[in-house]
Amino acid sequence: QVQLVESGGGLVQAGGSLRLSCAASGRTFSTYTMGWFRQAPGKEREFVASHWSIGRSVYYAEYADSAKGRFAISRDNAKNTLYLEMNSLKPEDTAVYYCAASESPIATRKEADFGSWGQGIQVTVFS
Repeated sequence: QVQLVESGGGLVQAGGSLRLSCAASGRTFSTYTMGWFRQAPGKEREFVASHWSIGRSVYYAEYADSAKGRFAISRDNAKNTLYLEMNSLKPEDTAVYYCAASESPIATRKEADFGSWGQGIQVTVFS
């Protein structure tokens, strides 16, 4: 199982930006499918973005409609770290954000496909 530790959350005013980081264990991080999910108070956890490789260091990203145009997922394989750059933040982005990993290189946004999860980190956007 992959160990994941998120960082970078906090309190930000609406319209502001935050960058979340997720440090991962494992020798083959570059092949993992990685994802970000979030859970707002009283709601189910939902997909935010995923990032996967089709080989030869070519990666694809997929986003939830709520994240398109505002969030960007990326990774630094040399640092075994996944990022989520969040811009133009809205109060409705307030949630606990989770990093997730699948050791199978698949294109997915399904929670069930991710076998490893971080502990989550709080992001609060105030207006």
